[in-house]
Amino acid sequence: MQIVDRLALGDVSPSDLQDQLGMSSSLLAHHLNALHRVGMLTRSRSEADRRRSYLRLRPDALDGLGATPVRSARRIVFVCTANSARSQTAATLWGYASPIPAVSAGTHPAAEVDPRAVRSAERHGVRIPLRKPRALDGVAVDDDLLITVCDRANEELEPHAGLHWSVPDPARDGSDRAFDEAFETISRRIGEWAPRLTAA
Repeated sequence: MQIVDRLALGDVSPSDLQDQLGMSSSLLAHHLNALHRVGMLTRSRSEADRRRSYLRLRPDALDGLGATPVRSARRIVFVCTANSARSQTAATLWGYASPIPAVSAGTHPAAEVDPRAVRSAERHGVRIPLRKPRALDGVAVDDDLLITVCDRANEELEPHAGLHWSVPDPARDGSDRAFDEAFETISRRIGEWAPRLTAA
């Protein structure tokens, strides 16, 4: 249950999960294999450090159990490397899902929001405000909840007290399909997670 509770918050690497839960590697592997066998768990390879993988609960893993608040926050800061696509999309979608304020930032901000992310949002009926990408250290304050939506940003910021959602970088592929998949992944994660967060 501790593993499921932790993965309900966001994606995590097996080694970080082992550290967080104080569990032996063999016991953790046993439980992860059991969750994988029953179809509750998936793994993805990090786009940054290809030796690392991230564990994630399948979207339907907890269907029918009901969402209960598991965390509180004053404000959310969505973080990716460039603050040009995934984090901008997440902050915009969060505004539709929750009254808790959200902003976005990057560890190495780009010059502008990626127009392909803007077009993808428009295809889904959402308008991303064209805010200039900003650096994380100029945006975040101590009591913000950081949610990284980029493996590279997550690994650059470790250890941090926030959450991680491993969303593949659509700019690597560059296609409309890749940007639409990133939008839909972020939208689904926010739909799952927003009911679990209460205002601080």
